[in-house]
Amino acid sequence: MRNAALFHERPLALKIVTAGLVPIAFGAITGLVLGVSAAGYWVLSLLALVGAVLAGFEHRDGWEAADRGLLGGALFGTALLVAHALAGTHAQVSLPKFAPMLAVFTAIVGMLASALGGRLRRTASGRATGSASAES
Repeated sequence: MRNAALFHERPLALKIVTAGLVPIAFGAITGLVLGVSAAGYWVLSLLALVGAVLAGFEHRDGWEAADRGLLGGALFGTALLVAHALAGTHAQVSLPKFAPMLAVFTAIVGMLASALGGRLRRTASGRATGSASAES
């Protein structure tokens, strides 16, 4: 993961897909599953969390990654709620009484998870630089 291309170096179309369309699509799928299976919902939510951490690896540090995670988490949570509402099914897990709070929650969690990924990349890059200097 240390050698992953940085997000800001990627073409605009790829940035739109990875930072916008992927969280929306994954949120919509998770929203549909929310009305079918509690276990499926939690598995997909955990995969989204892992995806947020991995997305953070495409940034130089945690601060830069946090912005992307905030946006991705908000898009994920909003798409989840919209897809669930359109499906018209009963949620298999309890949602907040004010449902839009879920989008706020997923935005915050996405921000923290991506920041963690960015921080891990920075730490790993520092170690790689340090070990390369030590070998010279």
